[in-house]
Amino acid sequence: MSLLRKIDRVPQNRPVSVSSRSVFLIEDSIAVGMLLKNSMEAEGAIDVVWYKTYADAALALAEQRPVVAVTGLNLPDAPHGEILDLLSDLDVPTILFTATLNRKVRARFATPNIVDYFVKDAKDAFDNVAKAVFRLTDETAPPILVVDDSRTARATLVTLLRQQSYRVLEAESGTGALEILAGHPEIELVVTDFHMPDMDGHELTRRIRAQYAGDRLRVIGISTSSDPFLSASFLKAGASDFIYRPFIAEEVKYRIESNIETLKQIKTLRFLAERDPLTGLYNRRAFFEGARSAIETMKEQRQEGSIAILDIDHFKKVNDTYGHDTGDTVIRLVAEVIDELNGAGDAITARFGGEEFVMFWPNMKAEAVKARCEQIREAIADLMIPTTGAVLSVTVSIGAAIFQHTEGMDNNLNAADQMLYMAKNQGRNRVIYDAMFY
Repeated sequence: MSLLRKIDRVPQNRPVSVSSRSVFLIEDSIAVGMLLKNSMEAEGAIDVVWYKTYADAALALAEQRPVVAVTGLNLPDAPHGEILDLLSDLDVPTILFTATLNRKVRARFATPNIVDYFVKDAKDAFDNVAKAVFRLTDETAPPILVVDDSRTARATLVTLLRQQSYRVLEAESGTGALEILAGHPEIELVVTDFHMPDMDGHELTRRIRAQYAGDRLRVIGISTSSDPFLSASFLKAGASDFIYRPFIAEEVKYRIESNIETLKQIKTLRFLAERDPLTGLYNRRAFFEGARSAIETMKEQRQEGSIAILDIDHFKKVNDTYGHDTGDTVIRLVAEVIDELNGAGDAITARFGGEEFVMFWPNMKAEAVKARCEQIREAIADLMIPTTGAVLSVTVSIGAAIFQHTEGMDNNLNAADQMLYMAKNQGRNRVIYDAMFY
């Protein structure tokens, strides 16, 4: 009798819960288990439950299905890979972490529920397992659009992707794909066949590229064609990658992962280039870039907007009295208030340097701008900032000006700066808005 049969099965009328973030780690080595658990939990908000024997894992699986299991091949009470049989029978998505990888082992775990595998002595193996687990448990990951007029071919690819826990949308034509993209701006990857009745993959790729840059949306071409130049023409049309059918599932998986990882790295680099490292708000350069397109929309739609400069009062005294670490804390907390109260997305906010911030509302009436500035000023004054032996509070002065379409951004900022100068001269901790004088 196999070990699987020795474990009491769950009665058919007994529900088995499925946790969206729970990960089962099945590993008998204390050292390996600790490294894996720590790596996975450091990668994100993942609940890792660790089992060291087949029997314990089987009992747990009878009560709960994890979103993914990470397991070794051999366990003390299951030395011949029986844990893989159990996970396969229960259809639990599984990552294999093994010390041995050869043809015999690969054949042993060639089941649909094995979503990935890693060799223990490979460089960055533990980090790679953690990243794979995070991807499989990330419910916010953008969906993938699969485009193919063949229902059978499309289903094969969709099944493969869903086994990898990707969310998938489907289109059976180029026209349908463009409609789905228009309705789902969160899509970041399109996998398209070449031969389709309304437009071929080249034309679809060209139309996608006309609307979406390569650092925003990736395209992978796929085809059964024997034309060796098809891949090159796909890439020339704007595709990011190409795969010939019949494909190897593992190759498809890694090409998809590679393109998704490329987009993730681009996002990270863009964030670092656009954001102030201390506060996470836009930096000066990103502010001007974001404001430029907003101003064009303002002009076209004749919208009323305003711009404001906020400065922390007596900030030099904070640094001199409490130290620069406390000064940095003050700047971060002020930025959090600015970001939170402008969280509706109706403002472009940035740290301009030091203790100075800028806020631009491209479509907000003067009364609402005045109320928002007062709300921000009051919220910052209410902050209680703990320091060594004392609680610190700070105030801010804000100068705001109605945006003049006939003037450039520099002149509008100068107008707000003049209002800020007046606020400072009149005692600080106040808002001066030029709309008050109209």
